Amino acid sequence: MSTTRELPLDARERLDLCDLLDDLGPDAPTLCEGWTTLDLAAHLVLREHFSKWTEPKLTVEKAKGLPALTARLRAGAPLIPWRIPGLRNLLNGTEYLIHHEDIRRANGLAPRTDRPDLDKIAWATARLTAWGTARKIRPHGLELRTPAGETRHYGPAGGAVLTGAPVELLLYLSGRREAALAELTGDPEAVTALDD
Repeated sequence: MSTTRELPLDARERLDLCDLLDDLGPDAPTLCEGWTTLDLAAHLVLREHFSKWTEPKLTVEKAKGLPALTARLRAGAPLIPWRIPGLRNLLNGTEYLIHHEDIRRANGLAPRTDRPDLDKIAWATARLTAWGTARKIRPHGLELRTPAGETRHYGPAGGAVLTGAPVELLLYLSGRREAALAELTGDPEAVTALDD
């Protein structure tokens, strides 16, 4: 791998993702419906370098090929807003974490257990994401639980309970339910509301 532990989380995750893209090639599946690794790499380049992008722009980027796209990603994100201290991990670290898992899980690779820094950013982001999810299932509440005993409540008690490692909770809350190793329990009505 091309990463070092001295790099910020978002930069390490970016480089690790590029290594995986290079290993798998342009036609490997992802959890993003209808997208291959080439589509996902083009999306990441466009996201960082264009304020608005369209399908024609995605097609143009994809035509450059995966090696060109990974080279551009390896070069790093523009300074504003992607590398602003304090925001870089929330904005870009989370994006690269989720898309890295999109590729890993779609290709049968196990969850990473050697990166506690990923759990830290995933827990922070999952807690923010859960606010929106909890609003959607009102009047039911939502509780997040980790194996380490961390909990966070949203709304009334006795609702849906989502349990898993922070990365798994983040994947579940970001729409990757089938791939997330998380358990949903609690009030049947709340569970049904969350699953809809």
